[in-house]
Amino acid sequence: MKEIPRLKERTYAIEENFLSPYACKSNRTRGRQREEQPCEMRTDFQRDRDRIIYCKSFRRLKNKTQVFFSPEGDHYITRLTHTFDVAQIARSMARSLCLNEDLAEATALGHDLGHTPFGHSGEKILNKLSPNGFKHNEQSLRVVDVLEKDGNGLNLTFEVRDGILNHPKNGSPATLEGACVSIADRIAYINHDLDDAVRAGLLKESDVPERIRAVLGNSSSARISKAIKSVYETSYGNNFVKMDKETEEASEELRSFMFERVYYSGTAKGEELKAERMLTAMYDYFVNNVDKLPHTYIKLLEKYSAEQVVCDYLSSMTDRYAVYMFNRIFVPRGWTFIDESN
Repeated sequence: MKEIPRLKERTYAIEENFLSPYACKSNRTRGRQREEQPCEMRTDFQRDRDRIIYCKSFRRLKNKTQVFFSPEGDHYITRLTHTFDVAQIARSMARSLCLNEDLAEATALGHDLGHTPFGHSGEKILNKLSPNGFKHNEQSLRVVDVLEKDGNGLNLTFEVRDGILNHPKNGSPATLEGACVSIADRIAYINHDLDDAVRAGLLKESDVPERIRAVLGNSSSARISKAIKSVYETSYGNNFVKMDKETEEASEELRSFMFERVYYSGTAKGEELKAERMLTAMYDYFVNNVDKLPHTYIKLLEKYSAEQVVCDYLSSMTDRYAVYMFNRIFVPRGWTFIDESN
């Protein structure tokens, strides 16, 4: 009978033979916060990816805003479709540089788990409300460390946790795979947010300055391909991940253009004041009525402050659930009267 090689060991061997010396090999992970029995078939990074995909926070991303609040239309980007975009771009970069695709994918899938309802507006509002401040990357780490699985967390590897925490532009990922995710995040949101702005009638593709289009291209597909190619040609065989100077500068110029014309536009920001009033009202309500929190969050009060736990709850909400909960708490419901005339 033909002997079948053990799947995980085969993956280890492939990584040793084909990945860059700068890649993070699966059998050299710095491990988990809590020791546990390894999976017979999957590497630790593959296992992390699966844990993220099946967790509740990941499912909720489908109803969280990317830019436009609860847009009326089937093809606008949500936090979930953004996450898939980041994972795809990060994997493409990792593959081109002979890095660990499984680590890049797991990190990308988890990078926005802590994002608020109402996009970056929600993040800004909670940061203003909470005495501890609020940053979505820190909350994403808190989700996987603490909040998932009824307060037990997902117990992910150091490398995935580090990549989640350090995915913003000012972060310093410990792995090149984490650096791929950081760049992929910026490439993804600039381009698909531009597509949404065109779809919403805020912009035309031709509004993008010619000097940017001359470097990056005239479509999202062209711009994403240009960025990945730039990373490959600049970084292959090196212990860093970055674009060439011209492409990076054009990308930053496009990002600035998007902030000026889209992110700070009246259409995108028009509902922000309503969102602020709604989140502020719910924050004050739950801080002063912690017994009204779901049971899972009430349990967290044994270890964490009311302000922290209320931020945990509010940031977990989808856009529509936040509206539902606000209405349930603050909007009077009609009475059913008994007709005694008969």
